[in-house]
Amino acid sequence: QVQLVEAGGGLVQPGGSLRLSCAASGSIFSFYRMGWYRQAPGKERELVATITSGVNTNYADSVKGRFTISRDGAKNTVYVQMNSLKPEDTAVYYCNAAQLGALYWGQGTQVTVSS
Repeated sequence: QVQLVEAGGGLVQPGGSLRLSCAASGSIFSFYRMGWYRQAPGKERELVATITSGVNTNYADSVKGRFTISRDGAKNTVYVQMNSLKPEDTAVYYCNAAQLGALYWGQGTQVTVSS
């Protein structure tokens, strides 16, 4: 059973930065795509960023130029560096990993952007 464990959330002021991490229980190279999604109160879960096994990246328009997704195969971990955070980035952030025929989610980590 694949497990994804997120970390790095917290409270940050507008304009600040956070780095979220997602540690997988197995090799991240077994997933053809990993990514980050977020869900704000009263809203649907939405894509933040994804990275494929070929290291192609994709970002939501709302985070382009501010967020960067990356991975470390030696640590089986995927990161998202979040800069210039805005109050509208406040949400629970979830890690996601995709294999053929299976989709896995982490438990989520809260990010709150507020002064």
